[in-house]
Amino acid sequence: MSGEIKLTSRNALRVLRPGPFRRYIIGSAISDTGTWMQVMTQGWVMATLTTSAFMLGLVNLCAGLPMLALTMVGGSAADKFDKRKILLITQYVQIVLAVSIGLLIWSGKIQIWHIFVFAALLGVSNSFEMPTLSALVPELVERDEIQSAISIDRSVFHGSRVVGPAVGGYLISVWGMASAFFANAISFVALIIAILSLPARRRGTAEEEEKRATGIKEGFRYVAKDKPSLAMVTLIATQAVCIFPIITVMMPLYVRLVLKLGADKLGTLMGASAVGSVVGSLFLIGLPREKRIPLMMICATAVTVVVIGLSRAPSFYVAMALLIVNSLGLATNFGLASTIVQERAPDYLRGRVSAVFMLSFVGIMPLAGLGVTGLSDLIGMPTALAIAAISYGTITLLVLARVRRQCCEPALSEARPVETPAPPVAATI
Repeated sequence: MSGEIKLTSRNALRVLRPGPFRRYIIGSAISDTGTWMQVMTQGWVMATLTTSAFMLGLVNLCAGLPMLALTMVGGSAADKFDKRKILLITQYVQIVLAVSIGLLIWSGKIQIWHIFVFAALLGVSNSFEMPTLSALVPELVERDEIQSAISIDRSVFHGSRVVGPAVGGYLISVWGMASAFFANAISFVALIIAILSLPARRRGTAEEEEKRATGIKEGFRYVAKDKPSLAMVTLIATQAVCIFPIITVMMPLYVRLVLKLGADKLGTLMGASAVGSVVGSLFLIGLPREKRIPLMMICATAVTVVVIGLSRAPSFYVAMALLIVNSLGLATNFGLASTIVQERAPDYLRGRVSAVFMLSFVGIMPLAGLGVTGLSDLIGMPTALAIAAISYGTITLLVLARVRRQCCEPALSEARPVETPAPPVAATI
């Protein structure tokens, strides 16, 4: 693509100029911190109610089944309707859920089935929020800035993991578990303010607007025909099945049963692992297109080795170091996969394509959470971790090797017609 702008770190950081993207990032940073506080605390609540990894997997199932059923509906809605209104509704719903579960914990009435119900309701909200947010970010910047915007968005998301779990662990020790849920409810206010400040999407041509109203199947058709996009969806699905249940579902029990530590150490481990995620996301800034797949292959190999290392039941500090490297590799691959998919997707189809991408992760997580956790209960956590790591590494390297050349080439949708320039939203503020 002769007109392609060469990415450098200096050019990439242009997206942080005053405008809607910067306002969104600030609100997102505060809200994400609260979210990670709640994620960590909910896991600890479950770990105090049960010692079964399978039960933790069932919470994941309750949250994931609504997303499996509704994520494509959410992506279609993001293409058809005002993304700001969709996001505002989801924020209000999540505030109510956070306050409600916090009150149950505070009153001492919390039971496992309560967490199942709230997880399911949160899954319904996330099925609309996640594809909408994923499709919104590229609209706030120019097309050649999409990689940088996604990198910074992911860096902020993972950066909040450094602060959120650590603060959550502190709140548990000082004010009890309910306080983390109340703090998360307050954190949503920042993102609500940012969303209210965003301008409406500029209307496209009559043809583009007509295509926005087409059905959910168009998103699947596009991904199925575009080999690099299909490969990225497969890669993320593999991460969801083999690796993420270990980090997001089993970690409370890993800390409690394998490392034999408490909630404060769980928060520290989750926060430390987020450091790697921040660095991994920042790798995207200024990364040349031809270096994407080689870096992803290196990261996949590193994740495989690290998870095998975790299966050997190391000490706290060794586990911390391994989790940092693990999260670096996962964040890098997730961010690059998202970048490739978002760059290649046509504007009018981005919500549905984003939904397919997110479905490959959050939609599979319910069954994935049961798979690795169930295997852990049957054969032991160390052996289950080793099997998951080897499976992940083998599949990921094979998939990336098949699309290495295609991912170095721009997609047709990345070229904007000269005769119909559309000024970015950020330029209007």
